[in-house]
Amino acid sequence: ELRTAGNERLTLTIAANYGGRWDILNAVNAWLKAHPGAEKIDEVSFSSYLSMSYAPEPDLFIRTGGEQRISNFLLWQLAYTELYFTDTLWPDFDAAELDRAIAWYQKRERRFGRTSEQLGRH
Repeated sequence: ELRTAGNERLTLTIAANYGGRWDILNAVNAWLKAHPGAEKIDEVSFSSYLSMSYAPEPDLFIRTGGEQRISNFLLWQLAYTELYFTDTLWPDFDAAELDRAIAWYQKRERRFGRTSEQLGRH
């Protein structure tokens, strides 16, 4: 757990040997095994079988090194995550770069699949 200058909590997760497709397939197979004969799967129940079900869905995904893809990472969990891409390489990603990413994020309108009008914002 990390804290920002404003004492906000940041959670850093490192996923070694992880793949989003593997995670989804593994979760489906585990769910089917736990619910034999079930005809329908729901989002909440399914999500509990994902390998990182203990962690909150990310608010911000930062991709360094000029790549503009998520590369099979947290495919389910990134559905409503803000995606920030930077040319800065990971070894050079310092506090100033993190501040830039957070400043960019703070300007985003978080709609979670809705429109500004549906949120009452114009």
